[in-house]
Amino acid sequence: MVNFVYALGDRITGEALLVDPAYSPGELVALVEADGMKVSGVLATHFHPDHVGGDLMGTKIDGIGELLEVIDVPVHVHDDEAPWVTLVTGVDQSALVTHESGDHVRAGEVDVTLIHTPGHTPGSQCFLVDGRLLSGDTLFIDGCGRTDLPGADPDEMYRTLSTRLSDISDDAVLYPGHRYSPESSAPMSDVRHHNFVLAPTTREQWLAMFS
Repeated sequence: MVNFVYALGDRITGEALLVDPAYSPGELVALVEADGMKVSGVLATHFHPDHVGGDLMGTKIDGIGELLEVIDVPVHVHDDEAPWVTLVTGVDQSALVTHESGDHVRAGEVDVTLIHTPGHTPGSQCFLVDGRLLSGDTLFIDGCGRTDLPGADPDEMYRTLSTRLSDISDDAVLYPGHRYSPESSAPMSDVRHHNFVLAPTTREQWLAMFS
């Protein structure tokens, strides 16, 4: 279960956003600063502990709670996800900035579009920036996020995959939340051609295979 944490930012202003900073948040901040940048905020794809910290089946994972002890920055989450994030991490809701789909977050002049993609969790979100889609556990190069966990919804996942992400360009490059395939990223055109979860053409077909 290799997790990806992403840093994206503006080299001119030096501002950077961390996406899903779990496991070693202090080290992640140090790596950004060693690169001449400063963390100005956090983007959270969803509430699971391997992405934001908390208890994962008896294993304590450091995440946004520990990161906020090092730096005071806003944590951007979807509105539907905020109660789950506070429950799992213990972070006070005052530390969270809630969003709706289509909102934007900036790091300097780098603009990030937030896309609500429920299914894996109620408030899962993807981030579109400069032709790159950071998808968390919504969509992998092979497969998609599980829909049998608390808060998951197979119907919503089908709508996410078939509708909410349908406008993403084939030229956009997918960067998932885990490395579940040999490649760590791939063009959406390749993902749409090879990913078996995108093969069903109707809700009924999708639910029969994946619900």
